[in-house]
Amino acid sequence: MTSNIRSIPRPLVKTNQWSIVLSVVLTWVTGQESFLLIPLVAGLLGLLFGFNPIMQIAKLFLRKEPSAYIPEDWDQQQFNQKIAISCLAIGFISFILGWDTLGYVFTALVAIAAFVAILGFCVGCFIHYQWNQYKYRRAHQ
Repeated sequence: MTSNIRSIPRPLVKTNQWSIVLSVVLTWVTGQESFLLIPLVAGLLGLLFGFNPIMQIAKLFLRKEPSAYIPEDWDQQQFNQKIAISCLAIGFISFILGWDTLGYVFTALVAIAAFVAILGFCVGCFIHYQWNQYKYRRAHQ
C-alpha cells in the first residue's frame, strides 16, 4: 500500500526561507519596503493558486529528481507560509503607513523565524504542533 503524502523538496523550502530573510535585510538596509513584496506576493500565489514563483525558479536548479530530496510536509509548509505572509503584510503595511517600529517588529519576527528554520528549528512547526495539541486536549476533556 502506497501512501500519497504531499511534500515539497527541502531545497525549495530553504530557497523560499532565504528569500524572506534577504528581502527583510534589503528592506532594512535600503529603506525600500517594496522588497517585502517579493516573498509576500510569491507566498500569496503559492497559497491561493499552488504556484510559488520563487520555488518554481529554484526547481529549475535542482540536480536530482524532486523526490530524491528530503521532503517537507506540504500542509506544515502551508501553515508556515500563512504566518510568514501575515508578518510580511503587517510589516509592509506598517512601513507604508510610517509605523516603522511595528514594521521592524513584524519583519524581524518573520526574518528570525525563517533564519532559524534555515538553521534547523522550525518555529512555525512548533506553533502548529502546540496548536494541534491544544485542540486535541480541548476536544477530549
